[in-house]
Amino acid sequence: MANWFEKILPSFIRKETTKKSTIPEGLWQSCNSCNNILYVPELESNLFVCPKCDHHIRIGARKRLELFLDASETIEISQEKSPKDWLKFKDTKSYKDRIDSAEEISNEKEALIAMKGSLKKMPIVASAFEFRYMGGSMGSVVGQKFVDTVNFALENQLPMICFSTSGGARMQESLISLYQMAKTSAAIEKMRQARLPYISVMIDPIYGGVSASLAMLGDINIAEPKALVGFTGPRVIEQTLNVQLPEGFQRSEFLLEHGAIDKIVHRKDLRDTIHRLLYSLTSNK
Repeated sequence: MANWFEKILPSFIRKETTKKSTIPEGLWQSCNSCNNILYVPELESNLFVCPKCDHHIRIGARKRLELFLDASETIEISQEKSPKDWLKFKDTKSYKDRIDSAEEISNEKEALIAMKGSLKKMPIVASAFEFRYMGGSMGSVVGQKFVDTVNFALENQLPMICFSTSGGARMQESLISLYQMAKTSAAIEKMRQARLPYISVMIDPIYGGVSASLAMLGDINIAEPKALVGFTGPRVIEQTLNVQLPEGFQRSEFLLEHGAIDKIVHRKDLRDTIHRLLYSLTSNK
């Protein structure tokens, strides 16, 4: 039986995330766009971008921060926090069981990881969503970890970058999860008042309450090529409004064309581009 998250995902995302690979784990990986078999060490050296079709393969939050930050000392922020089942929520499984399962799958305590590090020797803080942890959904702990990261940036006068990939607010926490939209938005406003840059990088896929709050509130909003960005899936929109959506709807290229985001940046160019933007934003303070 499909779990709750698989049921609410748009069909084209669900197909990609639930399709089982026939390639053994280890040295080889299949590209889920062109289906070519790729040598993992070569793929990693290419930042997990398929050398055959240029598809940006999804990577975990910790790996993303490792690839983005300088290979120097990092400090993890608010790493001790983990979710609790305050509401005793249960769908086909209890929330506690889903937490245990998510921790086992992702090897993380929550769906957000944040670190203090450097980008080309510039001190920064960076956070990243872990999609393998309940679809990167935002509950109370994710919201608090984001705020803790903002507070760390404020205390140390550092710019902040956030890599977002999420299915939205976490339904098992009901209204508590929705509160996080306002909570994180208020924290970002403090960054703005302190004249500290906040850059949002949207990663495929990014939906729901996360896309409607912290992911779209950057001083500069960036997306990776062909990333799916929206509030709800196109099939739901088509069925609800009885309309035919245009080709490429909710892809980052469509959003850029219609002014919803500022830039599309290839993964190999992210470090250089964001460093250049941060230098420009901070040199005029």
